[in-house]
Amino acid sequence: MSRRKSKGGSINSGNEWISTYSDVVTLLLTFFVFLYSFSSVDAQKFKNIAQAFQYVMGSSGGPNMIPMESTTGDSLIPETIKQEDKELQEQTEDIYKKVQEFIKSNGLDSSIQADRDIRGVVIQLRDNILFESGKADFRPGSQDVMEKMNTLISSFPNKIVVEGHTDNVPMKTSQFDSNWELSTARAVNVLRYFVESRKQDPARFTAAGYGEFRPVADNNTPENRAKNRRVSILILAEKKENSK
Repeated sequence: MSRRKSKGGSINSGNEWISTYSDVVTLLLTFFVFLYSFSSVDAQKFKNIAQAFQYVMGSSGGPNMIPMESTTGDSLIPETIKQEDKELQEQTEDIYKKVQEFIKSNGLDSSIQADRDIRGVVIQLRDNILFESGKADFRPGSQDVMEKMNTLISSFPNKIVVEGHTDNVPMKTSQFDSNWELSTARAVNVLRYFVESRKQDPARFTAAGYGEFRPVADNNTPENRAKNRRVSILILAEKKENSK
């Protein structure tokens, strides 16, 4: 049989499929190594990876959401991952109950709100409880609330993230050029209170400022904008290390 020539005059050997086949085998091998690695990651990382992968595969005309169960009904998530995920959920629920009890017993219902999210338990403090408008220094009278917050987070060994948030009203003063700077400065000052004034372990704490970009309500009314101006204290749910 004669060999066919391409339009450019080159001769096709008929073995070009080998290159494609090799690429497919390599991709499959990488995919199964990737799946195997899930057995050693914690539950939260697995969920984040799975959700991101599902989003990408479900967009741009790609396949629909990847099922987390096989066609036989068996779960594709390793048992260790499911167990760790359950433990994190139970820990979050336990923290949430204790936080709610603390808020009620200390008469903080009108000024502080707690809720669960995928990371743990979030304690929301309205900005006017701690700060004057457009400022990051603690206002007079905020000491009592901060002391109670210190007592509360001291009762947990978990890591803490302090987050600053604002509404969408533009901010520019001699001290702060934008809502980014204002929200970050407020979060840092709350962190410094816990670490410097109350001698908490610095390794437990992280501070972040999000400006107006993570609202909890539409900025269409004064009441909603007030909800968005807040400082969040997040108590992270954490995987417990196995004792050796």
